[in-house]
This record gives sequence, C-alpha cells and structure tokens, in this order.
Amino acid sequence: MEISKKIKEDILNNRLARGVPLRQVKLSNRYDVSRIPIRDALLSLKGEGWLVPHGKAGVMIPALNWKEAEDLYLMRAGLECLLFGMAFDKITNEDIRHAKAFFAELNKESLTLVEKGELNWFFHNALYQAADRPTLLRVVEGLNKQAVRYLGFQYGPLGYRETSQKQHEALLLLIESKDKKLALTYLREHIEKAGKLLTQYLKSLEIKEF
Repeated sequence: MEISKKIKEDILNNRLARGVPLRQVKLSNRYDVSRIPIRDALLSLKGEGWLVPHGKAGVMIPALNWKEAEDLYLMRAGLECLLFGMAFDKITNEDIRHAKAFFAELNKESLTLVEKGELNWFFHNALYQAADRPTLLRVVEGLNKQAVRYLGFQYGPLGYRETSQKQHEALLLLIESKDKKLALTYLREHIEKAGKLLTQYLKSLEIKEF
C-alpha cells in the first residue's frame, strides 16, 4: 500500500491525532520510509483536502464538521447530476459492465475504508465518463476524494453501506431501462439522503460535546 493510502487509513481509523502538526521525521519512522515519500504524500493529501496548513510550512489533520459535510454533499448533488445528465445517453454496455464490476467489489467484506471510498468513486466514475467533460469530472472526483474523510461515520455508526449498495443497484437498473428522468432524480436522492444523514449525525455530536 502506498504511503498516502496508509496515512489516509490511519486518519480514518483515528490513529493520527487531529489538530496537531504532522512531523515528517515521526511519520518517516512510523512508516519506515525516507522523508521524501512522506513529503510527497503530505503534499498530495493537502491537495486532496485531507490536510490543511499549520504554521509556516507544516500541515495537520483538520477536524470533521457538519458544515463541510453539508457543503460536500450539496456540491456533489449539483455537479454529479449535471455530469450524469450529460453522460446518460452516451453510456455504453461496456460502461455498465465496468460499473457492475466495481459494485461487486464493493460487496467484499475485507475492504479497508480507503478501498471502499475508491471503489465507490470508481463505480460513479464509470457512469460519468461518457459525458466527455474532463474539467467537470476532475472537480467531481476531487469532491468525492474529500468526502471519503467521512466514511468512518457512514460505514461505522450510521451503518449506511447496505443502503448505499441497494441504491447503486437500483441506479444501474434505471440506466439499463433508459429512464433518464428517474435516474437523475434517484442519483440526487442517493447523494442527498446520505449527506443529510451524515450532517445531522455530526450536528448531534457537536450538541453532545457542548
């Protein structure tokens, strides 16, 4: 597993503290690699929104909060439905076959949280690529990569994995039946329902802490 993925897994499983600077020397010892791959991994994770600046040149793991979670699902719902609408009439049987393969992989029990996040994006990406809108696709991919930071809640206390997979299966059926209007509505609901559930849960945690 590459270093950036190892760091992501440790972040998702609360093995690295939030809100404190990440030191390259400590991470180098932790993962038994030189500082160069650590530096590159931190730059990559910062670009994906997993890390934020700390001090003059450092980085830290930001706290998870309901406002960010809400922003992410609102942006995803708007942009992914736009992209899906552009792609829908161009989706091929090969695209559907790829999406089904990622869907099947997501059913495996041995997946890490990072792998679940990646496969979830691969599933959606297989349905969006036909739009041939690389700039929009890049933005949507970035939002999905940031959203993975919250998978610990969705696949943990919220227990949303089974629901998400049932929705993926239903979406594929709508695509195969060529029901564009209903498929677009369903995709929006798929993203918004999970997002609202997560946002409400994070708000409840803030109330308890207060």
